[in-house]
Amino acid sequence: MKNIQHEIVKEIAVLSESDSGYTKEINLISWNGEKPKYDIRSWSPGREKCGKGITLTEDEAKSLLLALQKKFPSLV
Repeated sequence: MKNIQHEIVKEIAVLSESDSGYTKEINLISWNGEKPKYDIRSWSPGREKCGKGITLTEDEAKSLLLALQKKFPSLV
């Protein structure tokens, strides 16, 4: 199995925390030394393990933000 390297460049927000201590977070992460992307996924306490997630380019993150602003206009 391929060894995947990651570096959390910027912590943005913890979206939720489960009873087991896992957190769902959005961060700016560089995977395998590539350009950092916005990343939403769950992490174990201490970040030893991570779950499946989604990575977004800056343009994709902006599109998501615009879509969420349309869905929740009272929050803007």
